[in-house]
Amino acid sequence: MVDTDGQATAARFAGRRDEAGYTPIVRCVQRTCEVASTLLDLAVRYQVVLVDAGGRDSREMRSAMAVANLVLVPTKASQADLETFPKLNELIGLARVLNPALRAAVLLSMAPSNPMIREVDDARELLAEFNQLKVADTIIRDRKIYRDALLSGKGVTELGNSQARAEIQLLAQEFFDLS
Repeated sequence: MVDTDGQATAARFAGRRDEAGYTPIVRCVQRTCEVASTLLDLAVRYQVVLVDAGGRDSREMRSAMAVANLVLVPTKASQADLETFPKLNELIGLARVLNPALRAAVLLSMAPSNPMIREVDDARELLAEFNQLKVADTIIRDRKIYRDALLSGKGVTELGNSQARAEIQLLAQEFFDLS
């Protein structure tokens, strides 16, 4: 993992995992500014390199998109979050000038688990209008287990919640060739 976000959520997760002695080990480096060269170097040694670029337009995010295979944007199905997508759609279009192979998808995350709430359907409909982004089939529901996993240093698939484990497995199948 490469943590480019000042909040350092990914780095703290990896640190907790390392302190607890969990395996497999999750390597995490922190970088700021231009991160493309770091990502290209790591891509030679690792099958999957995840970048936490934070939830805003930044130099780190732009340089990562210049060399990435996939940008996966988690978002809530809320009006405030969805209003950022015209700008993001434009940024991805610009990144594709440098990196035509870049795939880009939106992941609806922290979605309500109550089937009566239609936010997810409404968000999918709105997000389908953006030509640079695919809407992921996978939906990550708002489950406490995700917060617990972050604080424990364990991945959700290592914990006992079968629904959350299934969501993450579907996400991995949808976007990552891990064979």
